[in-house]
Amino acid sequence: MPVKNLIDHEQIMLRIMGWLSKIFKGSSHKISEGHCHHENYGEEASSYAPSYSGETWSENENEEIDRAIAISLIEENQKGKGLIDNNSQFEEDELLARAIQESLNVESPPRYDNGNTYQPAPVYYPMGYRICAGCQTEIGFGRYLNCLNGFWHPECFRCRACNLPITDYEFSTSGNFPYHKACYKENYHPKCDVCKLFIPTNHAGLIEYRAHPFWIQKYCPFHEHDGTPRCCSCERMEPRDTRYVSLNDGRKLCLECLDSAIMDTSECQPLFLDIQEFYERLNMKLEQQVPLLLVERQALNEAREGERNGHYHMPETRGLCLSEEQTISTISRRPRFGAGNRAMDMKTEPYKLTRRCEVTAILILYGLPRLLTGSILAHEMMHAWLRLKGYRTLSQDVEEGICQVVAHLWLSSELMSGSGSSVASTSSSFSSTRSKKGKGSQYERKLGDFFKHQIESDISPVYGDGYRAGQQAVDKYGLKRTLDHIRLTGTFPY
Repeated sequence: MPVKNLIDHEQIMLRIMGWLSKIFKGSSHKISEGHCHHENYGEEASSYAPSYSGETWSENENEEIDRAIAISLIEENQKGKGLIDNNSQFEEDELLARAIQESLNVESPPRYDNGNTYQPAPVYYPMGYRICAGCQTEIGFGRYLNCLNGFWHPECFRCRACNLPITDYEFSTSGNFPYHKACYKENYHPKCDVCKLFIPTNHAGLIEYRAHPFWIQKYCPFHEHDGTPRCCSCERMEPRDTRYVSLNDGRKLCLECLDSAIMDTSECQPLFLDIQEFYERLNMKLEQQVPLLLVERQALNEAREGERNGHYHMPETRGLCLSEEQTISTISRRPRFGAGNRAMDMKTEPYKLTRRCEVTAILILYGLPRLLTGSILAHEMMHAWLRLKGYRTLSQDVEEGICQVVAHLWLSSELMSGSGSSVASTSSSFSSTRSKKGKGSQYERKLGDFFKHQIESDISPVYGDGYRAGQQAVDKYGLKRTLDHIRLTGTFPY
């Protein structure tokens, strides 16, 4: 109670006691036994007034006594009301504090950083009915986190990757699981398959990378211009932690493709016989003996320049069906690979072509896997078959298209039969150095699917559109009727 109120109350009580003393001294009457009478002022205040027997006091004295009693009762009434007001004010303050506390516990909307970052806010709450989403026990009093649609003990809010508590101000999520930002980046930010580093963001803050359409090899865009080599067979870029094999003509070959690569002319002869048998099964036997030679890229380009006619697949020709007499440098002994995975000690020798028929030789680029070498050989043998069977000069899209159809057929037959798992089996010097089973055969099957994909997805108007038109005709009419129609009209049937 304030000091002023205490002083006023004491003054009033002293005045009352003074009046009573004065009255009792001036009166010969004695106070008889009193009885209590309750009078209610308001709802809760009450006072007790003694009643007296004997003569009636003077009017002025009665008025002073009544005034003193009234003042005392008013003071008691104000004290009671003050108590009520204080209790009411306390209850209102408690409700206001509770409302403010509840507003702090409402989960704020997430702020996204790189698409997936939240800010957990540790808060205090006096009630003990919240269940931890981590340990599934009651949180009780003290600190807790409100995020991801749940409540957590701080020590229970853990990273999905490392299982350590998340104490950082920000965190990332995948699905409904929290991660440290560093752990999220390590697990979900794409890495370059070439340099093995995180693929950087572009000027707009977006992750931008290149990817091979078949192998899904992801790499930084600048690797297309920094001289990073590609495998001449599968087209995959060379990773920084792997060394591709360097062939004598400057091409690079990955180790998986090297595992089934055919390196010299003698090594390719068993494959040549297999494809001749494939043609016989199609009732398209080649009666004449056509030489098959494996050559380097330079020799192949020189032979192409010596031909008067022909359309060649750019950017690099990998096979030729020759009709002119030339002298060709062919590979007679496969190279060995020394320091730095470089080819060395490869032996070549000249081979003079003589014209005995419309076809003088078939040339194939050396150092390619068996299935790719076989598909190129099947393609070039179709050129030879058309010339030897007297087909008229065809348009490029028709001739190259039907040759691609036969190459695709051979690849499909190899993959279906599984015979592609054995490479140059009759060449003991080659097959003894490696095994074609297990992991090698699985990759070779994948490689065969890639070569088929290359034929099917070629966008060139001659090889790509020609193949699709030819394949549509063969699917509808069969190979024999399609070839008969080409002989008569020079076009595909529709």
